[in-house]
Amino acid sequence: MVAARDRVRTLARSLPRHPRPVILVDNGSSDGTAGFVRKHFPDVQVVEAGANLGAPARNLGVRLAGTPYVAFADDDSWWAPGALDRAADVLDAHPRLAVLGARVLVGPEERPDPVSEAMRDSPLGVEDGLPGPSVLSFLARGAVVRREAFLEAGGFDD
Repeated sequence: MVAARDRVRTLARSLPRHPRPVILVDNGSSDGTAGFVRKHFPDVQVVEAGANLGAPARNLGVRLAGTPYVAFADDDSWWAPGALDRAADVLDAHPRLAVLGARVLVGPEERPDPVSEAMRDSPLGVEDGLPGPSVLSFLARGAVVRREAFLEAGGFDD
């Protein structure tokens, strides 16, 4: 699921890279984002938030998703081929795991995002039976959540 605001040009480049299904939550755009996506990407489900809700706009997309896991992306990001299948395999194998954070690479030179690197080195350590370190937060643009757990926790704060 992708949250966007006033990003027609960026979405024109990123949406073709997203595996389907895709839910796009338009965060109160004034540049015709919702109409553009409906016209050029009819297989993308578009939800208009009506205002800029910020991160909580993602809650709308998660509620509408019909899948057990929901991958978040920004309008200028996408998942590498096969990454979501691997994420589903990890979540299937670890029922206690609620959020899986991806290694985010930035720019054409694919530099590691420093926040991703800091989370990888989390001081909280690895809990028994889980595949990676516990963290206090995650990058929404590079996370896959267990839908039920996300909704139970209340999603992103308003």
